[in-house]
Amino acid sequence: MGPLANIFPTLPWTTLEIIMNVVASLGAIMIIYGVFLEAETKQDAVFTIGSFCLFVYALWVGNTIFSIAMGGFAIGSFIELVEIMLGRHTHSAELVEKYRHPKDS
Repeated sequence: MGPLANIFPTLPWTTLEIIMNVVASLGAIMIIYGVFLEAETKQDAVFTIGSFCLFVYALWVGNTIFSIAMGGFAIGSFIELVEIMLGRHTHSAELVEKYRHPKDS
């Protein structure tokens, strides 16, 4: 047994398993990073890519609920991103004011 056998008892992993775990990790990191982005366009782009990565992983592990959740999140983020790019996603002046001064409302 190699030195990593105690840490990772399921080694050796196949190349596909390694790739899928990397894809899932990147997807999770991107979604966490997207929460902290201020620009809505960048946030939606990062959410779309990250949720698609996790959707692929969910399909690979065969988890139906996780697949539906990540698929819905990917579609929703992508639709909002397209709306922003086409100029159809706008906020009313009232909503912007409530966002800027939440205690006044």
